[in-house]
Amino acid sequence: MPLTQQDLDREIAAARADAPPSPHPPRDYPPYRSSALRHPHRAPVVVRGDDPDLVELHTPVFGPADVTELDSDLTRQHRGEPLGERITVSGRVLDSRGRPVRGQLIELWQANASGRYAHRRDRHPAPLDPNFTGLGRALTGDDGGYRFTTVKPGAYPWRNHENAWRPAHLHFSLFGTAFAQRLVTQMYFPGDPLLAYDPILQSVPEAAARERLVAAWDHGLTVPEFSLGYRWDIVLDGPSATWTEEGR
Repeated sequence: MPLTQQDLDREIAAARADAPPSPHPPRDYPPYRSSALRHPHRAPVVVRGDDPDLVELHTPVFGPADVTELDSDLTRQHRGEPLGERITVSGRVLDSRGRPVRGQLIELWQANASGRYAHRRDRHPAPLDPNFTGLGRALTGDDGGYRFTTVKPGAYPWRNHENAWRPAHLHFSLFGTAFAQRLVTQMYFPGDPLLAYDPILQSVPEAAARERLVAAWDHGLTVPEFSLGYRWDIVLDGPSATWTEEGR
């Protein structure tokens, strides 16, 4: 028999009661079924050889000439306009002292407005959009700022439990100065009723840390007659760090 939402709520409450106070989720989180298969079970592999720092060299290197304005505007990457509610997402990448992180490569990927990824393994019976691929990238400026123009993604079913739906979200990746520093996380939208039912978001023990994953509506970012604005800052370390999906 499939796990019901009531069963899942009880599992979340039990897992949260057992978890120590922390902004970081446990790597094995039973309500999030696939975490049992995704988190490491063995010690990390030690890099050996003449140059133990060799792995640090395998990192993307992009400059202003490599990442263009078109990369950060997902509504202009095809001949026609994508379907859906256009949005502008902007914010700053900061360190624990509030200092801007400059020249940081940010990747974004997402489902389309119908909740479908442009990926051959996505079997959700929602329509694909020929004018929307759902991939973008940007470099942070001198103030640590970034900006994307895209469409708001739709919710989609994911079979974690009975009647399971993922809330609307954007995937973000930041590479740091080396590949081993990569942070992968998600941004959610305010007021989404599915947030309370999502075991991925609810795996974060601290309520304040969960709230930092939800963007803020920003009327100042709204582009008249074009897009709605959301602000989301990313903090890379310290007590206010944005949650990472490390180990998932």
